[in-house]
Amino acid sequence: MVLRISDTGVGIPEADLERIFERFYQVESHMTRRHGGLGLGLAVSKILVETHGGRIEVQSVVDAGSQFSVWLPKQQPAAA
Repeated sequence: MVLRISDTGVGIPEADLERIFERFYQVESHMTRRHGGLGLGLAVSKILVETHGGRIEVQSVVDAGSQFSVWLPKQQPAAA
């Protein structure tokens, strides 16, 4: 199953795309931040998706928006 979530927001600079799923990582520095949050939402999302045997990816263009894709298996993986 694939779930895609898109927006037409500010987008994410290409240089930051590799790090956005890290805990506490925020694209904007604490001095220039216009948006709230702790930088945990995407990290938690990635952990939840991977725990269910899936993967999450992002494509983004600055000033055009982002698209997050989540792939989940139809069946749960066997317990280890």
